Amino acid sequence: MKREQLPEISIGQRRVGPAHPTYIVAELSANHQQDLGLARDLVHIARDVGADAVKLQTYTPDTMTLRSDQPWFRIGPGTIWEGRQLHDLYSEASTPWEWHEPLKELAEAEGLDFFSTPFDSSAVAFLRALDVPAYKIASFELLDLALIREVSSTGKPVIISTGMASFDEIDEAVAAARDAGAGGVALLRCNSSYPAPSEEMDLSTIPDMIRTWQLPVGLSDHTLETNAAIVAVGLGASLLEKHLAFSREDPGPDSAFSLEPEEFRAVVDAVREAERVRGSVRYGPSPSEMASLAFRRSLFVVEAVRAGEAFTTANVRAIRPGDGLPPKHLDAVIGRKAPRDIEPGTPLSWELLGGELTPSGR
Repeated sequence: MKREQLPEISIGQRRVGPAHPTYIVAELSANHQQDLGLARDLVHIARDVGADAVKLQTYTPDTMTLRSDQPWFRIGPGTIWEGRQLHDLYSEASTPWEWHEPLKELAEAEGLDFFSTPFDSSAVAFLRALDVPAYKIASFELLDLALIREVSSTGKPVIISTGMASFDEIDEAVAAARDAGAGGVALLRCNSSYPAPSEEMDLSTIPDMIRTWQLPVGLSDHTLETNAAIVAVGLGASLLEKHLAFSREDPGPDSAFSLEPEEFRAVVDAVREAERVRGSVRYGPSPSEMASLAFRRSLFVVEAVRAGEAFTTANVRAIRPGDGLPPKHLDAVIGRKAPRDIEPGTPLSWELLGGELTPSGR
């Protein structure tokens, strides 16, 4: 049977897919509190806690929304931002564009990949000039197929988050990215609640997404626990994105659903252990199991057999240890004549029987 090749993409020098270590992204979002020094500190922390990449979000308040007092520009109930005007929220949360280049240089000096989520054409052009190694499409922009096509036209890999998205919406987004020339596509399972309730994560969708789209699939995780990340990796996730902050007590629109450094490190450690447990596709004994092969059953002479006497189910049995022929050969042995006297406790072998036989050749 021919096995399908495992899907993967390349981000910078890293291969991302089921056959490689989980690619862990620290999302900085608004947790810099509009302080470049704090943003730099977060990059250092991302390195220290074991992330593979840091990610920003590239927009301005005016590219995201309008400053308006109309009621639909004010956030309704059901989120941690209830009552806020959209323009004010994005003014507080945005990352100044002039920070991107120094943060990218710092991240790369720390051995981290650096990329971002663009939200409009101007952000795509800006990030393209920075030569970022990948682009992220946020769940809320998954329906913006024009944006997906523009990002994909850069030829760089595109990571598409799928919070709230239906099957058909994901399918359309993947097709748009592929048709526009993306240098690889990956998907992120996501629950777009902040923070996300564990009981609504539905991580069983991850292997279904892998089978359906034949792409690397990961998790954009807004829970405040490690369990979702561990389960996702066990189910085949090859990317993980989580928000990183100094403290959830910090002011800022995203800190309440972000992980603190020691929590992020705990997630990274748990993911790496989950990878070790998940391992790779293997059939047959592992190195540590080799000694246990001796405890398999095999065919032994259990009663004395004289030369010329037939082997029967009374004098040959499958018992432990595994030094004799495998039990599946019992039918080929029964009825054969012993070539010599054989004592009880003797493991049967083809050499002892005069050569390998089959039931039809007995």
